[in-house]
Amino acid sequence: MGLFKSLSVVSFFTLMSRLLGLVREMVIAAKFGAGASTDALFVAFRIPNLLRRLFAEGAFAQAFVPILAEYRQREGDERAKLLISHVASLLSLLLLVISILGVFCAPYLVHVIATGFNESSGQAELTANLIRLTFPYVLFISLTSLFASVLNTWGRFAVPAFTPALLNISFILSALYLTPYFDPPIMALGLAILLGGIAQLAFQVPFLWRLKLWPKLKWKPNDPGVIQILKKMAPAVIGVSAAQISLVINTNIASRMQTGSVSWLTFADRLMELPVGLLGVAMGTVILPALSVSVADKKNDEYQATLEWGLILMLVISIPSVCGLIALSKPILITLFMRDQFSLVDVSMTQVAFWGYGVGLVPIVMIKLFAPVFYANKDTRTPVRIAIKAIVVTQILNVFFWMLLPDHVKHAGLALAISGGAWLNATLLVVGLRRKGLFVLTNKWIVVCRDCVIAAAVMTLVVFFVSINVDWLASDSWGRAGLLCGVIMLGFTVYAIALRLLGRRLKDILALRAA
Repeated sequence: MGLFKSLSVVSFFTLMSRLLGLVREMVIAAKFGAGASTDALFVAFRIPNLLRRLFAEGAFAQAFVPILAEYRQREGDERAKLLISHVASLLSLLLLVISILGVFCAPYLVHVIATGFNESSGQAELTANLIRLTFPYVLFISLTSLFASVLNTWGRFAVPAFTPALLNISFILSALYLTPYFDPPIMALGLAILLGGIAQLAFQVPFLWRLKLWPKLKWKPNDPGVIQILKKMAPAVIGVSAAQISLVINTNIASRMQTGSVSWLTFADRLMELPVGLLGVAMGTVILPALSVSVADKKNDEYQATLEWGLILMLVISIPSVCGLIALSKPILITLFMRDQFSLVDVSMTQVAFWGYGVGLVPIVMIKLFAPVFYANKDTRTPVRIAIKAIVVTQILNVFFWMLLPDHVKHAGLALAISGGAWLNATLLVVGLRRKGLFVLTNKWIVVCRDCVIAAAVMTLVVFFVSINVDWLASDSWGRAGLLCGVIMLGFTVYAIALRLLGRRLKDILALRAA
């Protein structure tokens, strides 16, 4: 399967999942608004999410995929399958122990991640109960991510790309139908997280079985491949842990702000995940195995062509995305979230957080593209050192914005600080790649970036002018949705025409690596 086709498959199913994710947030916002109970839910979900990024999508996957691809390329499928069994056995035991500890230590975790809740009557206890219910999710989602890495290495991108949608479906169904049976009702969403994790793992089993990739329990932690993965994983754990510590600090700070701050930041972050997931995650998923194979086969031309295509595509899509999202942030939030318990005040508070995250959309996507280049070349140390520097700068910016911004928008400073850290991270990744000779900055890329900025600027002016002349509050939900879709299509059309006038056609850019 060609890279463009693979990216299209991953992006399509990722789009489905992200759209369901938006529906999920719309349902949660309508049912619960942005208050103490949703703050508790998002904090409780943050902890297993952090561990998922560490044991599944973060340090582990970054070390596992290149080595698995190399084993399959050089030693054949059977040896690769044996490695999968040894890794799965070790990871399962480790995750089981961590899940049990998490359930028993729930109250102490609340004190670590959300000290502000201790001052709120009942909120700390509610968060602890939600943690007990959601923590086993770590086991199921981490194994799901392990098997997703396996399927991606075998070129089966569709199943792992669709799998996250099951968590969103679980959330939606639980919020709509299970909340009347729980007291407090928010506990139904805690159960939704656990059921979603189980569903995601179960969904992948038939596909693994059909490909004869379902692992057998074989305890051999001294397997050379396992040891190699652990050695490569060790420095990445430090980097990912540093990033997660930063998130814990930010959540802790938000818990001390006005009630709803955690929820506003979470809703804004969920909206940002749509473009990041469609391009950044999808591209990283497709490019890491491709780059790993090119490195293993020592095909430098193919390696450079893959990287060049990825960067150009990233520029063409991410630059107009961030411009459009910021220009249309209020109409988007009104259309998606403003109903029932989610007020216009919540829209305004989420909007300023959304602006803060939006500034960092381009570098976040760049990180998704450039970090896999290091991992494909089995260099996990350089991204770690860069990540630690970015985390330090993020916390310095947190203090700066805390002092600078007025009380009612201090939560937006947390989002803006994360964006600042992302810009530093992306810049240092590019510098590191150039020093190692893994990245060549050509005039072609610079010119494409210039053209994208010009076309995006024209598009932004048009959509902003149109949006401020529309009374978004005068229409019902479906009317707003229709108007918003129309403005978005107008923006896409203007952007494509502007690019064409600058001598570039979208279909030509997409076709660069279609083969």
